[in-house]
Amino acid sequence: MKTAEISDAAPLGLAALVEIMRRLRDPVSGCSWDREQTFATIAPYTIEEAYEVADAIERDDMAALKDELGDLQLQVVYHARIAEERGAFALADVMAAICAKMTRRHPHIFGEEAESPGWESLKAAERRAHADQSALSGVARALPALKRAAKLQRRAARVGFDWPDTAGPRAKIAEELAELDRATSPAEQSTELGDLLFSVVNLARHLEIDPEAALGEANHRFETRFRQVEKLADGPLAGLSIDALEALWQRAKSEPA
Repeated sequence: MKTAEISDAAPLGLAALVEIMRRLRDPVSGCSWDREQTFATIAPYTIEEAYEVADAIERDDMAALKDELGDLQLQVVYHARIAEERGAFALADVMAAICAKMTRRHPHIFGEEAESPGWESLKAAERRAHADQSALSGVARALPALKRAAKLQRRAARVGFDWPDTAGPRAKIAEELAELDRATSPAEQSTELGDLLFSVVNLARHLEIDPEAALGEANHRFETRFRQVEKLADGPLAGLSIDALEALWQRAKSEPA
């Protein structure tokens, strides 16, 4: 298939994208950059594209969402092509697997069940068939750290490994702060800070607050207020004292952006 044939195809669909990727990965005539990529080198782009999809949704930008979904679809095709070259599986196998999974997880729609047994119970049953029988099995390591911490804690809580109320997590935060203060080396400080963050996530879980969303909102507040500080300042912020910066910050908090 020539490039012109791909661009003139009507309608362009998944098959065209698969052919484009095949051409890009061709060991003789393909793109040198695309040929060199591996699962590991492409994975960061896959994660980035998923976040860009979420960003377009948050901004309610349908034109951007269309583009970002295309970029995300490209990542799926890219990984499937690499796997096919290795003889592991092809895109058709990916599609067959997700179709089977969605059908299996909706027995009340595609089967004989009167009602859904619940998403989590269905996933738990699937995990029982895996070799790793830990309550923590299947929690993806590539998840954002806050999300992964919350998910690990929820899994542990299901088997009783949890504080009964918020008093435990709050006390643990104080304990971890004290340990951070006593840490003397960068390695110890990093360890203790990680434990402190993990404890904060635990408190958020007990308060039924999504820590990732809460931090995202804090990021937005900081950005909005900092940009307001920049507007309020008479000149570059770098030349101002900490007291002057604090005064501007307080004004930014009290004035509309």
